[in-house]
Amino acid sequence: MRELTAVEELIDGSASRFLGSAPAQGLRSRLTEFTVFGLKQAWACVFGASLLAVIFAAHLWYPANAGLARNDFLTIAAVVIQILMVATRLETLRELRVIVLFHLVGTAMELFKTDVGSWSYEAEGVLRVGAVPLFSGFMYAAVGSYMVRVYRVFDLRFARYPRRWITAVLAAAIYVNFFSHHFIVDARWVLLAAVVVIYGRCVMHFRVFRRRFRMPLVVSFLLVALFIWIAENIATWSHAWLYPSQLDGWHLVSPDKLVSWFLLMIISVVLVAWVYRPMPPDAARVLPRRNRA
Repeated sequence: MRELTAVEELIDGSASRFLGSAPAQGLRSRLTEFTVFGLKQAWACVFGASLLAVIFAAHLWYPANAGLARNDFLTIAAVVIQILMVATRLETLRELRVIVLFHLVGTAMELFKTDVGSWSYEAEGVLRVGAVPLFSGFMYAAVGSYMVRVYRVFDLRFARYPRRWITAVLAAAIYVNFFSHHFIVDARWVLLAAVVVIYGRCVMHFRVFRRRFRMPLVVSFLLVALFIWIAENIATWSHAWLYPSQLDGWHLVSPDKLVSWFLLMIISVVLVAWVYRPMPPDAARVLPRRNRA
């Protein structure tokens, strides 16, 4: 069992006592597992969901004539959320280091992408680097927060996980391609094929409540990319940033972006794997003394 934070231990204990009388078989058992799965996913998304809620609310209600620019407000709100996550022990300092790395990697990409016109932010506020408001890095940090938290709460294990040095080379190539495709051939489809080859045999094992489940790791990449794409549509509708085609009127982000988010997942997984070394399913056979939710 991966270590939970103090707050998570408290919630986990309360949930286990509440669910302890749930049947181990039948429809109610399956409904219990499904409900706990949804709640754990929501818990893992708490940083990203909080930031997205602030972005959405600011679009609807932030005063147009406020003395503080909306982008600066979003940056301050993101910092406050991050501080609260650590202060309330919802994230560990070990995980915070990875999240900061996500922030830096994302900000570097933002600086380049806005310079070449891939997307743009409203030119307001002082808490920014060039045309990039500082809250943008926290959106990448939200992905990192989800990844490190989902490792813990679902006690993830991996069968046939590829060698980490191979995944690191792949992640570096993907990151470079996000920049280089503006100048030379776009290798995303080659990289996509490489992901399928390298991760195709890997199966993710995760525990919800009483039972452990399995899923091909590539499928989990696709599902997470889909949810990020949905969040991206909410964020662009809220004018957190806009793609060139959205400047004359908002519309859904192109589904082609799913490929970009899918490839970004590889970078995310590789970064997190250096904090939580991928463990084989056999390591999960030493169960805790009580069922955890």
